[in-house]
Amino acid sequence: MSSIFSYSINVMQLTSREIRQSFLDFFSQRGHRIVPSAPVVPHGDATLLFTNAGMNQFKDVFLGVGKRDFTRCADTQKCIRVSGKHNDLEEVGYDTYHHTFFEMLGNWSFGDYYKTEAIAMSWELLTKVWNLPIDRIHATVFRTDDESYSIWRHYLPDHQIHRFDEKDNFWEMGESGPCGPCSEIHFDRTPDLSGGPLVNKGVPEVIEIWNNVFIQYNRKPDGTLEDLTAKHVDTGMGFERICAVMQNKSSNYDTDVFSPILKNIESLSGKKYETELESKTGIAMRVMADHIRTLAFSIADGAIPGNDGRGYVLRRILRRASRYSRNLGFHEPVLWKLVQTLVDTMGDIFPELVEQQVIVERIIRAEEDSFLQTLDRGLERFGDIERSVRASDSTTVSGEDSFQLYDTFGFPIDLTELLARERGLTIDIERFNSLMQEQKLRSRAARKAHIQQVELPSVDASTEFVGWNDLSSESTVLFVKDNQIVLDRTPFYVEMGGQQADFGEITVGGNRYGIIDVRKSGDAIIHFADSDIEHLVGDTAVATVDSRRRWDIQRNHSATHLLHEALRRVLGNHVQQSGSLVAPDALRFDFSHFQKVSPAELLEIEHIINDKIRERFPVLTLELPIEEARKIQGVKMFFGDKYGDKVRVVIIDEKFSAEFCGGTHVSNSSDIG
Repeated sequence: MSSIFSYSINVMQLTSREIRQSFLDFFSQRGHRIVPSAPVVPHGDATLLFTNAGMNQFKDVFLGVGKRDFTRCADTQKCIRVSGKHNDLEEVGYDTYHHTFFEMLGNWSFGDYYKTEAIAMSWELLTKVWNLPIDRIHATVFRTDDESYSIWRHYLPDHQIHRFDEKDNFWEMGESGPCGPCSEIHFDRTPDLSGGPLVNKGVPEVIEIWNNVFIQYNRKPDGTLEDLTAKHVDTGMGFERICAVMQNKSSNYDTDVFSPILKNIESLSGKKYETELESKTGIAMRVMADHIRTLAFSIADGAIPGNDGRGYVLRRILRRASRYSRNLGFHEPVLWKLVQTLVDTMGDIFPELVEQQVIVERIIRAEEDSFLQTLDRGLERFGDIERSVRASDSTTVSGEDSFQLYDTFGFPIDLTELLARERGLTIDIERFNSLMQEQKLRSRAARKAHIQQVELPSVDASTEFVGWNDLSSESTVLFVKDNQIVLDRTPFYVEMGGQQADFGEITVGGNRYGIIDVRKSGDAIIHFADSDIEHLVGDTAVATVDSRRRWDIQRNHSATHLLHEALRRVLGNHVQQSGSLVAPDALRFDFSHFQKVSPAELLEIEHIINDKIRERFPVLTLELPIEEARKIQGVKMFFGDKYGDKVRVVIIDEKFSAEFCGGTHVSNSSDIG
């Protein structure tokens, strides 16, 4: 295989597995707790589609709302960057070092060591343990960070230390909050050591391999900086990049991280991998090798291709890889056949690949098979569009045609852009986005037409919910308007998380009013009566829930938890609740699966649930700090849900089901029966 550029260094000859272990051993010997990688599906953090950096699992520590029982740690973190400002998708396949999935080797200090020690350990590992040549190492510091500059002068000459502005060397979690300067380490792979001017220029000859972030400030809402009482270190080293450096490869894809996958693709396609960046064969193989890692790890961690959010991103990635496989002559599902290679090469480090291999392969194969059924028709339609565009002496595919490819043939817009790019055409993306927005508005209007809208009053009051255990309470009336009444405390449950609201009655001034709905407005719980209420604010009321209805709802809610876990055990861990209805007479549980549930699977699910009911397990409901709750083995929490500092966890048999839930439940599984 030819190289993109040529360079050679004398370093320890290590495999990728040995490099990873060497990093972890180095920091373990220096007092760091070695912690497992967080899943790439960041349940409980609605700000992220995927885990995109090693620091994600420690965000609460940096924000000052969480703690750990250690002050320094290290790990290798699975990361996916395919959305937001961290989006490397379009570069994948066309260069040698961008990936959608990658490992981030990292070490952290939470108020323990700081700049001097962090830089010293970085230097020791790179130059003393791994023997990287000093004349090829460049360090960058924030333009005003004289402290870091001074530290680096103990190791490097001035011409190998560079100052940069905020864009490159200042890290911030958000518009406000913890932040600080960072010091990157770059490696010069030019044959003549001329890479100094190329630092931070985004070229493969000089690449960033490690970043030390020094979190020392809090940015206030007005933009000013104040010193933190505790200073932290957050580092990240690109695993694939350091493997390329240490294995004397100019491309990450030439390392043993990717070579087993590429060899599998060669064997399946009968074609030879070509390293030249312009090679269509090389591009296609690199895209497939990269994308299968993203798909396999995300599905193993519980995601599944779908029509929105994270699922849509995965579907885009799979369809992009499937489209590139056509360039290698594949006309049948092939991506799923690459999963075994990942299991063989990475399963010992990430056992979830082994545990979920069958389900990962089945999901990828079913999704690819579904897309291939429309791909040929879509490609044929694109050919018609191309001919029409050229006949009109244009090079732009209209927004209408792009939208048709999306709406009718399932082509994500980036796939249409890819096809256009290969043919020297462009897309009218503004018109496409406009048509997409029009569709969303039509869909939203259609949904509203089927939903009864109730205008809630704005109530300056707060209601305490006391209905976890008490189904009746004496309360004070805070607000009355027509048939709406607000109390200072209530046993009535407001519809939430699929569980329907309680019904019952409120007695005030000797009159009884049937309660037929309960809604929340701000911190106030509004009870809707079956007739207008005549009594005034300040009166004493007795609120009583219909106990039979609540009992039936609780039975069905606890049953949904048993159903959820049974589905996951029979169909796979990708099953997650995407909607539900918990009513007194029935329950409905919505989830995504890649094929119809078979009669045999349904029967097995029923047996599991009925066995748990017969086994009479206590149903425990605990209120815990969120960090403590997250540590419960197997606990289920969901992307997009917002959690406070304290959460409620419902446990049915500690070895079976544990789930974040704000609903009401029975006290024993036998009560469901």
